[in-house]
Amino acid sequence: MRLLLFLAFLIVPVLEIWLLIQVGSVIGGWQTVALLIADSLLGAWLVRREGRRAWRALQEALQSGRMPDRELGDAALILVGGALLVTPGFFTDLAGFLCVLPFTRPLMRRLGAWFFERRVRRMAAASPYAHLFPPGQDGSGAGHGGFPSGQEGASARRPDGASGGKLVHGEVIREDREP
Repeated sequence: MRLLLFLAFLIVPVLEIWLLIQVGSVIGGWQTVALLIADSLLGAWLVRREGRRAWRALQEALQSGRMPDRELGDAALILVGGALLVTPGFFTDLAGFLCVLPFTRPLMRRLGAWFFERRVRRMAAASPYAHLFPPGQDGSGAGHGGFPSGQEGASARRPDGASGGKLVHGEVIREDREP
């Protein structure tokens, strides 16, 4: 992971400079600078507009008592996209617009979720507790019914017939205390 970050911080600026030189040779130096400034102004306006929308959506989700997972993801993407848009360069601006535009943000949200899910799985596999959760048939670390493979046991049935998970036999002891 560190090598990947090192390469990204090394390669991206080189690509940005190369692309700026290529664009400048085609349309001219001042026009390239003007295009970068216009790109940054458009990006700032878009980040402000989408940031307000994300803030309103986050407040509505919290007021309704719903977990604001999508809204928090959108807010994070807008923040990252805004940082990329103020960075001079065409590659970073493209990535910033992909994070900020409302019709490309769901794709970026899914891509981010996929990336972080893989990262968490890798970290969990390297954990000293990885042996407690052997990989299941679907590769998620859980076997059938959400339990580690080979440990399903008897499954409890709810009155509606749905599986409720592993059945644990035991006894309930109620201690009634009088005030």
